[in-house]
Amino acid sequence: MSAENSITVDVVSDVVCPWCFIGQKRLDKAIAAASDVEVHVRWRPFQLDATIPPGGMDRRQYMLGKFGSEERVRQIHARIEPLGEAEGISFAFGAIKVAPNTLDAHRVIRWAGAAGEGVQNRLVRRLFQLNFEEGANLGDHAVLAQAAGAAGMDASVVETLLPTDADVEAVRNEIATASRMGITGVPCFLLEGKYAVMGAQDADTLADAIRQVAQAKARGELETAAG
Repeated sequence: MSAENSITVDVVSDVVCPWCFIGQKRLDKAIAAASDVEVHVRWRPFQLDATIPPGGMDRRQYMLGKFGSEERVRQIHARIEPLGEAEGISFAFGAIKVAPNTLDAHRVIRWAGAAGEGVQNRLVRRLFQLNFEEGANLGDHAVLAQAAGAAGMDASVVETLLPTDADVEAVRNEIATASRMGITGVPCFLLEGKYAVMGAQDADTLADAIRQVAQAKARGELETAAG
């Protein structure tokens, strides 16, 4: 495909955001539907709660503190579960024992981006599965290294880097940039760095946005819009 018929989609998300998992599945469908456009996906960091300590927190207590009651937490889960099922996601909220700090997960996702778009996409998908379908602790360095290896990265390198401060500030700066751009919730899909689609929109909406931005790019209108 020509460069004029290709666009980049930056997905601002957090790996512990169930709507981001749903959004990832819908983006996959949208890309398949807009098959005449070559779509390059990049995953960008966001933290729903950066105040969680590095070792994480008991998820049940965390959710109670955030939403106030078991009933409210159940209602939230009950709303999300059928939407996930429609996208092929088997949410297992009861299996999630730890609410992790996701900074380290975002560092690994950043490193995956340097290894190639396909590697990063595979890693993000695996992290979503681990958290939401298998109840794994995404703050655990062993879990992150294993996921990295499964995605095609060198797990031993990831194991070596995680205990260091490598790219901690870079990830925090990216998160701060998203905040300055006005992104307060995720997922957020940034098309060609200029047009934002907020929330886990349905696949048709995303596909339409992809086609429209690709057509505008082909007509040379994005440069004008940027001015």
